[in-house]
Amino acid sequence: MKEKTMVMIPGPTPVVRSIQEEMGREIQAFGDPRFVKDFKSVIDDLGQLFGCDGKTFVVAGTGTLAMEMAISNMTRRGDNVLIVSNGFFGDRFIDICEHKGLNADVLKAEWGSVVSPEEIRKKLSEKHYAAMTVTHVDTATGAAADIAAIGEVMRDFPETIYIVDGVAATAGEYENLAEMNIDVLFTASQKAFGVCPGLLLLWANKKAMERRATLGVIPEYYCDFDKWVPIMDDTSKYFATPAINLVWAMKESVRIIKEEGMKARYERHLKNARAMQKALESIGLVPLAKEGCRAVTLSNLLYPEGMDDAKFRATLLEEGIIVAGGLGAYAGKMFRLGHMGNIDINDEVAVLGVIERAMNQCGQKVPYGKAVGVYLEEMAK
Repeated sequence: MKEKTMVMIPGPTPVVRSIQEEMGREIQAFGDPRFVKDFKSVIDDLGQLFGCDGKTFVVAGTGTLAMEMAISNMTRRGDNVLIVSNGFFGDRFIDICEHKGLNADVLKAEWGSVVSPEEIRKKLSEKHYAAMTVTHVDTATGAAADIAAIGEVMRDFPETIYIVDGVAATAGEYENLAEMNIDVLFTASQKAFGVCPGLLLLWANKKAMERRATLGVIPEYYCDFDKWVPIMDDTSKYFATPAINLVWAMKESVRIIKEEGMKARYERHLKNARAMQKALESIGLVPLAKEGCRAVTLSNLLYPEGMDDAKFRATLLEEGIIVAGGLGAYAGKMFRLGHMGNIDINDEVAVLGVIERAMNQCGQKVPYGKAVGVYLEEMAK
């Protein structure tokens, strides 16, 4: 195995040098005025970037904790919750809701497709739901929900909190709370932000914060909005130790995003994803997600007949690239390739070249340079 391995799974994603350098800075006290200022700027910039008129939370934790944080602060035991699941990670909300004592109804899509806004409207019309969860991009399937169209549906159900799981989407796919009528959005640092794991990011608009105020004391402690609002408002205050160097890393990530522009960043991801997907299809690898709902942050590729999953992924690793295996019924039948964050065209060319070599070593005779050529042609358009 090569000493340097390109991490091309759906997260953690590659971390560029300028972000790495921020993580490597000498530690400061969390009460140091310099850090207090940096922390506040990250919170404020994130709120502006994603159109949040309520509160932005930057908290040490994982995307799974953010899922629980969203549910815990928007519902009380016995509430009805609608879970819109397009795959494995959408299903994770079921367990969270059961632990919370909520009544969960689930709308499920066949893997590779998504639940339509029309199906959601029909279900919401059946009874009152306190909240609804939608996973923007499910990394098990590589499918992306149309969260903007769903947001339009939610305008007719103003008493239902619209929660979007953006873990594998935010800062790659385009998202904006105000424009898309999203009440709660959350993600994690290690995906399209291109920072190491360790931070959850959560946005709650005014409507969501008003809902939180009606709940009073909730059973949860660490993920209670009320514990964190004073710190997000005044970062010199203390509740729990912030991940100082990761906050600096996020500050650099946000700088990169602001310089690129949110919509330009999405357009870059879109162009790159479609070029990658077309290139991979040219050598016999078929995206699981149907056209029309393919994510821009990753691709889940079904193998051609006769491909040995374990051998292929092991060969890739020997060549210096690691990808993720399939989940659920697709374990052994596909691999998952991340292409989000701050990776560039040179990274993608290298990845495609290694995939071509690995396929040939695994008995799948594909012309060398074919996928690379298709990708470069698409990117030149």
